[in-house]
Amino acid sequence: MIKLHNTKTRTKEIFSPIDAKNVRMYVCGPTVYDRAHLGNGRPVVVFDVLYRLLRHVYGADHVTYVRNFTDVDDKINATALARQKAGDARPLEDLIRERTEETIGWYHADMDALGALRPTHEPRATEFIKPMVAMIENLIASGHAYAKEGHALFRVRSYKSYGSLSGRSVDDMIAGARVEVAPYKEDPMDFVLWKPSSVDEPGWESPWGRGRPGWHIECSAMADELLMKDLPEDQKTFDIHAGGMDLQFPHHENEIAQSACAHPKGGFANVWLHNEMLQVEGKKMSKSLGNFFTVRDLLDQGIPGEVIRFVLLSTHYSKPMDWTEAKRAESQGELAKWWARTRGVNAGKIDTAFLNALCDDLNLSQAVTELRRLFKEEQWPELKASAALVGLLSGTEQAWSIAYSYDAARNTYFVDMGATLSGSGQLGESDSRVHELIAGIIEEMRKARIEKNWALSDALRALLTNAGVKVMFSDGSIAHEIGPSFEPSKLDFLK
Repeated sequence: MIKLHNTKTRTKEIFSPIDAKNVRMYVCGPTVYDRAHLGNGRPVVVFDVLYRLLRHVYGADHVTYVRNFTDVDDKINATALARQKAGDARPLEDLIRERTEETIGWYHADMDALGALRPTHEPRATEFIKPMVAMIENLIASGHAYAKEGHALFRVRSYKSYGSLSGRSVDDMIAGARVEVAPYKEDPMDFVLWKPSSVDEPGWESPWGRGRPGWHIECSAMADELLMKDLPEDQKTFDIHAGGMDLQFPHHENEIAQSACAHPKGGFANVWLHNEMLQVEGKKMSKSLGNFFTVRDLLDQGIPGEVIRFVLLSTHYSKPMDWTEAKRAESQGELAKWWARTRGVNAGKIDTAFLNALCDDLNLSQAVTELRRLFKEEQWPELKASAALVGLLSGTEQAWSIAYSYDAARNTYFVDMGATLSGSGQLGESDSRVHELIAGIIEEMRKARIEKNWALSDALRALLTNAGVKVMFSDGSIAHEIGPSFEPSKLDFLK
């Protein structure tokens, strides 16, 4: 029994799919103008877990997951125009297509690295212009929208339930929000469904002139086409709509309004889920604070995608999530130990307590606690199977985890330097106690640097250097290499 906290009703509800043989979910995807930052990765990972859970409960062939690409946007246009002004003579449409293709490729590579399954459908907004135009025409014909000066706009006050998702009244929103006042608007709260395009902007022919769609109509049309197209009017409803909390208003509020008015006998989405935002070291991620980074930045620093995923899973999706270097290091060490103990183990049954945690509104933090319990209780087959359900300890084992080994005789873990380094100074497994000492010193050095205890960090580095271990710092990480002059005897006093 899956329970989900429905933003629409503000209660945790038992999830009951409309059709158990075709559970349908829509998640708002990225605007493809640049690399995905870490905050963009959180909803991908969270709702990938939901996708995996639904497939586990209802069957892999009975879940339809749609996540879109917004590939028509002013930021994309600006990037293409900049290339054209820099001397690229190709048509603007070609430059836009090249940019979006490039960015979608980046997105796929980065989300694949985080272990996210590809959705059933990944529609591009530019491929669904005709359904968008048709929906807008429907809204105008029913009096819920109007056309003026090349624009088509939605009459917000024509939908009496507007604001129910975010819990705001229209008048409160006008008083407290920044709304665009324009001469073509009947009401400041009315939002754009279609807008005109200049000769320097991409555009499509429509009853209102050459132009392009507004942001909100894109998701409504794509969800309609891919999840509800062949359903009768009184059944135009799908199961789950999800996205980040930042999309709740105005994007999701506007989606509901235009979709409910286009199909007044349907319900659009039964369940709405929103994940909270991500912080870095306790602060909002922003370029001005110097703590803004993309998923690719972390991967290029050598941080494994599975480790990033584990950190993202360790906080309940409805709570703000704080990315810290300390969490990253702890998660990497913990995962490496799990890999070391499940190496060669066949997956068993998924643990009941773990599965119950997942089914309880995706209680990922509790689910991770249950994984730790399985490790402590040495239930290796159950640990492997349960972790795999959330995208951990599955697939091909990477070098970062292979380098960690387990010494059963002493019940200790160590970093096998010989598994990752080469050279005359390479050590064998028989010297595992030395590897443990080096790994311990590096860990203490990492903690010292996090605490800005530079004196201790320098002393530990000098200790290793004196023993013939080269230590290198780069982008917050610590790398080390055993040189040909390595003398383990110089570490004997630390045993």
